[in-house]
Amino acid sequence: MTAMRRTVVALCCAALAALSGSVPAAASAAGTGSGVFPSLARDLMAYYDFEHPAGAVERDHGRSGTDISLLNGAGRVRDGFRHSLQTGQVGTVAGNDDRKAGVYSPTGVPSLGAFAGAREATVMGWFKTTGVNPSLNTNTANPTGLSNAVGLAGVLTGDSDGHAVRALLEVINVDGELKVVALGRRVDGGASQTFAASADWQTVLPPGEWVFLAATFDFDTGAMALYRNGRALDGFYTVTGDPWLLAGEPEPDVTSTTDPRGIKIGGSFPQNTGEQNPCNCRMDELMFLDRAVSPTEVWLQYRWTRARG
Repeated sequence: MTAMRRTVVALCCAALAALSGSVPAAASAAGTGSGVFPSLARDLMAYYDFEHPAGAVERDHGRSGTDISLLNGAGRVRDGFRHSLQTGQVGTVAGNDDRKAGVYSPTGVPSLGAFAGAREATVMGWFKTTGVNPSLNTNTANPTGLSNAVGLAGVLTGDSDGHAVRALLEVINVDGELKVVALGRRVDGGASQTFAASADWQTVLPPGEWVFLAATFDFDTGAMALYRNGRALDGFYTVTGDPWLLAGEPEPDVTSTTDPRGIKIGGSFPQNTGEQNPCNCRMDELMFLDRAVSPTEVWLQYRWTRARG
């Protein structure tokens, strides 16, 4: 264990002790091989660090064992002394060749059942833009039209065609401006809610710079949050009223009890039947949890992976 990692372990354990009055055993005995802060491991349903190649498949090192496919040449690239996933647009005319990753089943992915009837969720990871975003929209006849969003990573709904999501991190047009957002949908086929960072999206995600982003979702209270490099971002909800239909019984409110149809990374349609909202990006340490991680834990996870390098 490096000196920096030992320092981070000590600081993290102290922070957890301050929160709970005791240090979890896992934290006090943490090893050097994991990029996951110990308190998160129990609820980490899917985790991809792109260090475990199996051809065009990336192994899941979360609890669910949900492997993902690397599509259309999306590949692991060395960035520093670690590997990350490179995604992006390929052709600029109508087609189906965007580099992206994910998993899809039209009957639902049973291994992602923790997100069925879920009260909370978190999506987080490291992202770096490596080209022009947003990309040209290949689904329109306008040769210069741009996509209205840049897909990062998310969990699909139980009735998704490969685009609709239950919990998503992305960049999307909000009232004429691109914003980094958390987008959630509680009920399959129902309305979504979006929590958008107030800052300009390229302030949140500067070109060519690795940034740790996290989005949390509480489907019972309606609360959502965004974090950049471990710190909460100021933001606003884009939909007024009660889009998640939280008012009234029964309680608590949870997502639809259908298994998600998959995970999408770097763009929509992980079944590879279409393309939409590609991300010219690199991604690493992608994490999908079935609870809303606390602000302190987001900070600790950021510091943990910083120490890991």
